Amino acid sequence: MNTTVITDNKIFMQTIISDLKQLTKVGLSLSVVFSSVAGYLLAVDVINYSTLFLLALGGFLMVGASNAFNQIIEKDTDAMMKRTQNRPLPTERMSINTALVIAIFFTIAGLTILYSINAKTALFGAISIFLYTSVYTPLKPVTPLSVFVGAIPGAIPFMLGWIAATNNFGLEAGFLFMIQFFWQFPHFWAIGWLQFEEYKKAGFNMMPMNTKDKRAVKQIIFYTIIMILVSIAPVFKVSGAFYIYPVTAVIIAFLGLIMLYYGVKLHKSEENVDARKLMLSSVLYITLVQIIYVVDKFLH
Repeated sequence: MNTTVITDNKIFMQTIISDLKQLTKVGLSLSVVFSSVAGYLLAVDVINYSTLFLLALGGFLMVGASNAFNQIIEKDTDAMMKRTQNRPLPTERMSINTALVIAIFFTIAGLTILYSINAKTALFGAISIFLYTSVYTPLKPVTPLSVFVGAIPGAIPFMLGWIAATNNFGLEAGFLFMIQFFWQFPHFWAIGWLQFEEYKKAGFNMMPMNTKDKRAVKQIIFYTIIMILVSIAPVFKVSGAFYIYPVTAVIIAFLGLIMLYYGVKLHKSEENVDARKLMLSSVLYITLVQIIYVVDKFLH
């Protein structure tokens, strides 16, 4: 009997932890923390580990809150899509009230922690949660322009690290924002291409002009080119204290060209297999670029 109770309790706890991870999208939250930490390391000469820890924790809670609010709003549409139908709210493993308590707690805790670093970091954290929850999420069924709105909170983490380190929103933070902002279009439109039928089922307009054709891929290619140009611009010392070596710019341009190659391939084939390659190469791009920037900075 005791063994059964222990096993049941263990399963119950595992389910709760798993649901909490799904509600707050732990994987996505950790990738945001990675971006914030990279932005912080780019800005400092001496690492303050307590600030770095607070930034990582506050950033994690901030994104977790945004994801929880998003899933509360999209509970019914999540139930319609294969990719999301097993989330805790559509399956009713978790109540909306529980999710709301978690989202509000994460918001207050996250912003309080970011405020303890400096007020500007908390302000941009609050802007990120507000735009994602109150503008991007409700716009998804209305217009493809929701992707532009969603790209703003999506681009904040990289520059948030710089602001946490310097308490200053200037040219450097602006460049970090632009790099991640323009990157999101090829990344999300590649996902939008792969999930087009599923999104349509749920009534979401995630592709440019709401079409899955060559016109949409032209937009992907256009934004990929802008992303590459913005990413290598620091080599020309146009971005304040944030600059890179020419060899770094060449490596970053090469990584960008891999994405561009898959974009052009998708334009020719219009096949999901190429959209998937584009999506995976975009994840590789943003991860490696942030690491390369940091390595470059510490070689100066």
